[in-house]
Amino acid sequence: MIVCHYGEFLKSVKQFLTLVVKLQPTSKQTQLLGDTAQAFADACNYINKTVKHNLTNRNSIQAVCYQDVKEQFGLTANHVVRACARVAANRLTAKQKGRKVKHFKPTSFDCDARTFRFVETGYLASISTTGKRAKIPMRVSNYHIGKLSGQNPTSAQVCQHKDGDWYVHIQLKSDAPKPIKSDNVIGVDFGRRDIAVTSTNKSWSGKEILRKRDKFNRVRASLQKKADATPRRRTAQGNAHQAATQGTRSTRRRCRQILKRLSGKERRYQAWLNHNISKAIIDEAKQSQSFVSIEDLTGIRERTNQKPRNKTERRRSNSWAFYQLRTFLEYKGIKEGIEVIAINPRYTSQTCHCCLHIGLRNNKSFKCSNKACGWIGDADLNGSLMIALVGQSVRLPGGSSLLACSIDSGLQKARAV
Repeated sequence: MIVCHYGEFLKSVKQFLTLVVKLQPTSKQTQLLGDTAQAFADACNYINKTVKHNLTNRNSIQAVCYQDVKEQFGLTANHVVRACARVAANRLTAKQKGRKVKHFKPTSFDCDARTFRFVETGYLASISTTGKRAKIPMRVSNYHIGKLSGQNPTSAQVCQHKDGDWYVHIQLKSDAPKPIKSDNVIGVDFGRRDIAVTSTNKSWSGKEILRKRDKFNRVRASLQKKADATPRRRTAQGNAHQAATQGTRSTRRRCRQILKRLSGKERRYQAWLNHNISKAIIDEAKQSQSFVSIEDLTGIRERTNQKPRNKTERRRSNSWAFYQLRTFLEYKGIKEGIEVIAINPRYTSQTCHCCLHIGLRNNKSFKCSNKACGWIGDADLNGSLMIALVGQSVRLPGGSSLLACSIDSGLQKARAV
């Protein structure tokens, strides 16, 4: 859980936007980029192998191996510094997951203000390589032109994507706007039947994404079966077609290619959907001058996987991209000056938002057990209203802007309000 104040968070962190722009290098420039990426990866592997694995600070790593790396791999001084920084960052991430960094692939290298420069005239990327400095044309769209106009980016990453082409990931920094000060709140309830339901009675159904995921799963299962099939010999003209469709080398290779394409297509559709939902919620919050209260569902997969369920339900639950939606809401909120707070979801789906009594939830319907209240309605709408109430209780007493709170203390404050 995040326990810092939103205002302090904005003061200490800048907003980052990464633009992915395709490069259009010549054959010689392509060779220079490939050689630099290979040297950068070799340097990272050397650093990771020779420097003690318990060192995760880039300055400490650099102090140990800087001179040796610079002499052996032909990298510029700034590229050596960035290689040390990459090893340190990867080690820190792996340490948090209880793992170790094994290997670095020659598919990218990092640049700073000295090794990368954006030339707005002609839209060129000036990149330092192991050979000479290369000025490479970029394939820019109107979106890229609007974002890069008048900018002087100080960091970038040059990458070779799976399609074999080279791209530059340009990082733009900007100061985040001040958060809107308001007591209005929009509660958002996450779910699988309805991806998101707001306290303003807006919802986004999850039927379409569920249908698409089930379809992708069936197609993947069929393709995987063909890709793993054992090749058969053509013993007669009658069974030649059967052998060709079940086990030939070209068929299995084609199936593996389609599997990779389907994986990216499903992932892109889920991201597109979450982008649309998060944008609509943040736009509504901006228009109504509200902050957004959401559920902190950290660890929900581990908890639900412990329950007895069939294979289909387990797959559907594990493919639920709630964390991606939360991430999109948070970074879009920072961009627009909208505060997004995460509250503990405990009992929010079982508590009546009108009287705070525990009610009965039956699938999509909710009925309050308090006879004096007796509220009956949509369970997800009640949950979003309760999330809004708990989120508001965090803000009102003393103006606290904590991003997370205990549900118990939140309910006590809500009763006091």
